[in-house]
This record gives sequence, C-alpha cells and structure tokens, in this order.
Amino acid sequence: MSDFDRNATAWGQTGARIGSAEYDLGLRSYMLGIYNHMTLALGISALVAWGTFMAAVTSEPTAYRIASAMYLTDFGAAIYLSPIKWLVMLAPLGFVMFMSFSVNRSYQTLLTTFWAFAGVMGLSLSTVFLVFKIGSVVEVLFMTAATFGALSLYGYTTRRSLSAMGTFMVMGLFGIIIASVVNMFVQSSALQFGLNVLGILVFAGLTAWDTQRLKEQYDDVAGDTELVGKASVMGALTLYLDFINMFQMLLQLFGQRNNNN
Repeated sequence: MSDFDRNATAWGQTGARIGSAEYDLGLRSYMLGIYNHMTLALGISALVAWGTFMAAVTSEPTAYRIASAMYLTDFGAAIYLSPIKWLVMLAPLGFVMFMSFSVNRSYQTLLTTFWAFAGVMGLSLSTVFLVFKIGSVVEVLFMTAATFGALSLYGYTTRRSLSAMGTFMVMGLFGIIIASVVNMFVQSSALQFGLNVLGILVFAGLTAWDTQRLKEQYDDVAGDTELVGKASVMGALTLYLDFINMFQMLLQLFGQRNNNN
C-alpha cells in the first residue's frame, strides 16, 4: 500500500491581489493543471507497469513459475525475487520525501521529479498483474476513476467546509498504517479485509477534502506563476496518491486473482 505523506508542503506566501475575473480564470487554470499533471502521471505509471509486466513474465516454462502458464523471465526474477525488490518497493517513498523537501526548487525540477516518481511507481505497481487477472485490474481501474471523479467534483463544488472530516480522515489514515504494520506479523485475513474497507472510506473522504483544500490553497499562490506551477505539481501528487491507494484497496476487495494451480 502506498501510504505516503500526502500533505507535505504548505505555501507561506500570499499571491498578489488580483481582480475577480482574473482570479476565477487563474483558479480554473490552476485546478486544470493539477488534474492534467495527475492524469499524465497515472498514464506514465500505467504504461511503465504494463511494460514491466510484459518484460518480466513469459508463458514459456522457466525456473520461476508463479501461476498457471505464467513464468518469470530473468528480468522478472531480478525485480520481484531478488533484493532489488526492496528498492522497487521503497523507491516511490523516497521520491515523495524528496519532493516534500524540494518545494523551494524550481517548477521544472519539481515537475521532472514528479514524472520520475510516476515511472518508479509504475514499476512497483506492475506486481498487480502478477496477482490479479488483467481484465479485473482494468474493471477496478474504471471503478476507481468513476468514484474518484465524483468525489473530487463534490469537493470542488460543495460550499460546506470539509476540514473537520479531513482531520478525521488523516487520523484514520495513520490508524490504517499502524494496523497494516501489525498485520504484517499476525497475517489476519479478517483484519486485512477490514483495513481494505476502512481504507476505501478514508481515501474517499480524503479525495473530497484534498480537492477542496487545494482549491482554497490557490489564495496563497494567486498572481505568482512560479508558485502556482509548483503548487499544481504538489497538488497533483496528493490526488495521485489518493487515487492509487483507493485503486489498490478496491482491487484487494473486488479483484479476481490469477489461478495459481
């Protein structure tokens, strides 16, 4: 599960005072930038995940059988079975931490790092094709996209403050992380099921709250092109992580697993 620090930065400067019409136009451009960056990052991750899976798996018998008529190539064995797998698993977290402490760098540096993160994340996500049927992965992906879109739209349009709910959801997120670590040792299927259900609810709430928070954050960067650009990249990272975590938990609940016989 990709539970990273999603709220890693706050903008300490206030944008210049601008007119109402210009403000509205800037807000729409800012939010569109967030969604465009996020969508492109998801596309990069999907392409890298699929490309990695195709290079890592073969139907020709090898020494590494993982499912019915599915075997690992030498490349697959290297990234999934050797110690390199830990680098594949932890590299995305390293990128998120780097971006969290790099908000003072240039917009282009931040954006390039975000694209690199999306690629590395795709490498890590390629394992879902080893566990779940491809058709099932695609179905859950569309389910996640529809759910995320509805929740983000709600967060953007509602006039109700979601700050209280957001605080509660962040607390729930930390609870999930702690419980997940515990379950690594106890290996309880019932606990894992409960964590997946709770996780979906938590990231659903976070999607709406993060969208509203990012919209309100525009007040702090309005009028400064560089700050708007950097804020849009960090906002895209936040929503990307909401999407990916929701996708993984929905997949655990509704995904059809490959036949291991």
